[in-house]
Amino acid sequence: MFSAFRKAPAPPLTVAEVADQVAQGKMLLLDVREVAEAKASGVAKGAKLIPLSILGLKCDPNQPNCELPQGLPIAVYCASGGRSGMAADALARLGYGPITNLGGLRDWVAGGGAVVPYAA
Repeated sequence: MFSAFRKAPAPPLTVAEVADQVAQGKMLLLDVREVAEAKASGVAKGAKLIPLSILGLKCDPNQPNCELPQGLPIAVYCASGGRSGMAADALARLGYGPITNLGGLRDWVAGGGAVVPYAA
């Protein structure tokens, strides 16, 4: 109804843009796959692994054990894009943002992103 007054969404970030911002410390890159998946296929260079199954426990800024700082944009990915979408919604509810859903690790690789072995 009021679509003429809505702000157009920002264009999605490219993998190269995300990788550059992560390298500069201007963005967080979050892998929400399970540990076994990360061990099997590696993680995007610069990514922090926090599985979706424990995201609420590890990323609640009201808890002393919160592992994600607030104030930086976040790019999130999983194996195919489903869990990263759920993670983006959960992070937004916790007050994080802006959040970019990159989709899956294969999207990261297809965009030229580097993958490194997972080291716990």
